[in-house]
Amino acid sequence: MSDLVDAPQDDTPTADDGASDGHVPLAPVIPPPAPPTPRVPPVLTEAAIPPAHHGRLPRRSAARAVAKGVGLTAAVLLVATGAVTSYAVTDLVAPVAARPSVQFESERILESVPDIGAMEGGLNFLLVGSDKRPSDGSFGDPLLDSATLNDVTMLLHIAEDHSHVEVVSFPRDMLVDVPACQDPDDPSATLYAGYGVKLNTVLDYGGLSCVARTIEELVGVTIPVGGIVEFKGVAALAEAVGGVEVCLVDPIDDQYSGLKLDAGRHQITGATALAFLRTRHAVGDGSDLGRISAQQTFLASLARTLQADGTLGDPVKLYSIAQAVLKNMTLSSGLQDAWRLVSIARAIQAVDLSKIAFIQYPTAYTYDSSAVVPTASSAAIDRALQADLPVTFDPNANGSAPFGTVEGAGGDEAVASTPPPTDATAAPTTPPPVAGSFLPPDVTGQTAADVRCTTANTG
Repeated sequence: MSDLVDAPQDDTPTADDGASDGHVPLAPVIPPPAPPTPRVPPVLTEAAIPPAHHGRLPRRSAARAVAKGVGLTAAVLLVATGAVTSYAVTDLVAPVAARPSVQFESERILESVPDIGAMEGGLNFLLVGSDKRPSDGSFGDPLLDSATLNDVTMLLHIAEDHSHVEVVSFPRDMLVDVPACQDPDDPSATLYAGYGVKLNTVLDYGGLSCVARTIEELVGVTIPVGGIVEFKGVAALAEAVGGVEVCLVDPIDDQYSGLKLDAGRHQITGATALAFLRTRHAVGDGSDLGRISAQQTFLASLARTLQADGTLGDPVKLYSIAQAVLKNMTLSSGLQDAWRLVSIARAIQAVDLSKIAFIQYPTAYTYDSSAVVPTASSAAIDRALQADLPVTFDPNANGSAPFGTVEGAGGDEAVASTPPPTDATAAPTTPPPVAGSFLPPDVTGQTAADVRCTTANTG
């Protein structure tokens, strides 16, 4: 398995990335009428914020609660949910509301939900990273290098009691069945279902709502909200937080993404951060699976950065984080309400880093190694999300994978090329998990508290 890489090998979209069922790609979603803009932007106050439904969380000032929520949401969703209470949230949401939005079919469940951050069974949020190049040519020729593919597809689950968060990454070349979806160009029409289609083609075929429907059918959960982030959003976020620390076992010089870094620890930002998240050929086993593992190390480090002393207490930095992400993101219509964004922020503001789990959906290669398909172990992830249970990784899962990362050294020590030995008698550092939340040994990933280093592709 370690000698196999997924196809296609180039990050530039090819004919092979197209849907295999013969459907003609559709145009972008038609924007709905823009909502009227109030004369004076409302300002959030302590009294104006809807109360969270779970009183057992630590009491904190409203400013710090929302601030921490913003930080964690940016780390996990790449969405800043409204800075501190003294800022005009409407000014942050206005750029998003001015762009075309997408209505999810499951959004209707929000009509009876007073607090989106305390939904029964937890909240599911779909995050899609599009490989569409910006029109200014800053990341390649938008006509030659661009496509509308969901190169990154993540599902964020926030527990109903706010005690844990799961972020599941789905491989772009995973074969999925696509249900009949509403035509984004004509809401009165329905697109045909597809079978055995690469996941990264669904955005082009049926839009963001169709990607959400596909993941709903795959995992067995309801997804009422989501968003799309493009190239500049990632670069801008890394700039806004002042850089994100990553570590490499070996030097990387990737001609495809432009990433060039020596072995060791690096504080990356802007275009370098984007290149790190995009690189595929140079990390792990050279496949998209290796890239997912590298992305998880970045997001975990970003979460730690946002919780570090100084960031959450700096209103100017928090506001710049919110602006950086929201300016480069398209949210579903269910999140065009500032109060819902703040509610999500409050829901995750007290989640411990060790309870934020980044999970790679387990897959195996097809007979010709051109794609991957879910393995039986994926059912364990589906059940945990459906039952709103936290998860615990097998401690040996990452070490036995042919792609991914190794445990990082602490402090300024040199990066080790192999994980240090594990003391089986050592006392656990976290409370025992809820029964039924243990993941099978072939499910890889990490928590936000884990420091891991990306391995280079030497093949």
